[in-house]
Amino acid sequence: MLNVSGLKTCYGKIEALRGISLEVNTGEIVTLIGANGAGKSTALKTISGQLAPASGNIEFEGEAINGISAHKVAAKGIVQVPEGRRIFSRMTVLENLEMGAYLRDDKVGIKDSIEQVFTLFPRLKERITQPGGTLSGGEQQMLAMGRGLMAKPKLMMLDEPSMGLAPVVVEIIFEIIEKLNKDGITILLVEQNANLALSIADRGYVLETGEIKLSGTGRELLANDEVRKAYLGES
Repeated sequence: MLNVSGLKTCYGKIEALRGISLEVNTGEIVTLIGANGAGKSTALKTISGQLAPASGNIEFEGEAINGISAHKVAAKGIVQVPEGRRIFSRMTVLENLEMGAYLRDDKVGIKDSIEQVFTLFPRLKERITQPGGTLSGGEQQMLAMGRGLMAKPKLMMLDEPSMGLAPVVVEIIFEIIEKLNKDGITILLVEQNANLALSIADRGYVLETGEIKLSGTGRELLANDEVRKAYLGES
């Protein structure tokens, strides 16, 4: 579904990505792990069109998409749920979800999608008229994911969905990620909780200072001594 090759992205003269290559096959959960500043979020932002690559290629379903605008990338079926949620804090829960469907014009389908989100996240239905900014961190993460689902993604890219959340909420979020995948949505996951991410991933990549250092199945990376020492806190 997604094929990234030789991707370089710069902030001024600083290379944040140094020629990374990765792929995501239809139906997979693929995770990117690495320390802060490794380039994980930059990779997602480049794929989604928020950042322009300096060089390299990005193909989605066989079509080159590198360098096209973010709304055109979204229209092709790639949706990013950003780090820090980035919901519209003054808008209600319902208005946030409606914003996720801004590229759609099927009113009946949009209504059905809202009900599907409420089935997946019952707490959001209870808070349908509340401003997004008054929700708890976990509820805001649910809203961010629900807003992304409103665009009917083929590939959902999640950036640090567990950040700042209580362990019990993290468990709920990851159960929902697995359910979305089983329902047919391909997932590209950036996550600092390497143990959790690799435990649900089909495959993973380890990113260090803008370069991919390791790759393999989730199980292979969980068993890798380098990964265990660097990212799982084992000595």
